[in-house]
Amino acid sequence: MSRILALGAVLLLAGCGGGNTARDDGRLVVVATTGQVADLAARIGGDRVRVTALMGPGIDPHLYKASAGDVERLRQADLILYNGLHLEAKLGDVLARLAARQPTLAVADAVPADLLIFPPAFAEAHDPHIWFDVQLWRRTIEPVAARLAELDPAHAAAYRERAAAYAQELDRLDAEVRTTFAAIPEDRRVLITAHDAFNYLGRAYGLEVRGLQGISTATEAGTADVRDLAAFIAERRIPAVFVESSVSPRAIAAVQAAVRAHGFAVEVGGELYSDALGDEGTPAGTYVGMVRHNANTIAAALRGAVGHE
Repeated sequence: MSRILALGAVLLLAGCGGGNTARDDGRLVVVATTGQVADLAARIGGDRVRVTALMGPGIDPHLYKASAGDVERLRQADLILYNGLHLEAKLGDVLARLAARQPTLAVADAVPADLLIFPPAFAEAHDPHIWFDVQLWRRTIEPVAARLAELDPAHAAAYRERAAAYAQELDRLDAEVRTTFAAIPEDRRVLITAHDAFNYLGRAYGLEVRGLQGISTATEAGTADVRDLAAFIAERRIPAVFVESSVSPRAIAAVQAAVRAHGFAVEVGGELYSDALGDEGTPAGTYVGMVRHNANTIAAALRGAVGHE
């Protein structure tokens, strides 16, 4: 808490770098927290924005702590974009302070409360992983486009055009994902991962979802959690479990060992991208590519050979 308060004090003393700040190249400077949000800004902003993501590939936003460099980047931004819903837990207080001084937008505010998932065990907060339902993520396009147009009115039409094109692309992606998951036999549509990040995906596309850890990776999995999940896998003969790029694979390895004690073997079906995108320049380095990678990886593993005695 003292670190957060100190960062907040630095920001308040430093003043505001937002608004219609002139840039040498005329572009808006956008600072986003996660890769998903940064990709959203880049798709809508096009060549009118310079986008920086604070959290790169493999970074866990639940545990991320801002550096002094991050504070300076935030201070210099014309627009700050973040997910919200407590995803950026340790950065939340800093972002809240900035909102009073600089253009700042939590993209998850675009999703109506009645469409959010509210897990009882998650400290009376909503599940923040809205990007796993493509139609929910599509709702974030319009407010980002509107804020960019407000800051750069001379190019408002271009922002709206890119936003409309991206919305259509996400509609096509949503249909593709539905087709991909429909090919999995119904009795195998069970997704088991390291932490409970995929509930929106499960609700949207008809998968039962189990995570070893809670909604936030700050929640540690105990021995009883491993034992209970292993018993479930063995009883249901789930063919595969999945590791995540931003979460240590150790917990899933422990589950595999516990499943073997039940006389059953479960394979690791592949690596999924949950709280972070893949490396820049790879297919999973964009939101669309990440969603497609996850869907194809899950479907291929769950359609495969069932685990063996």
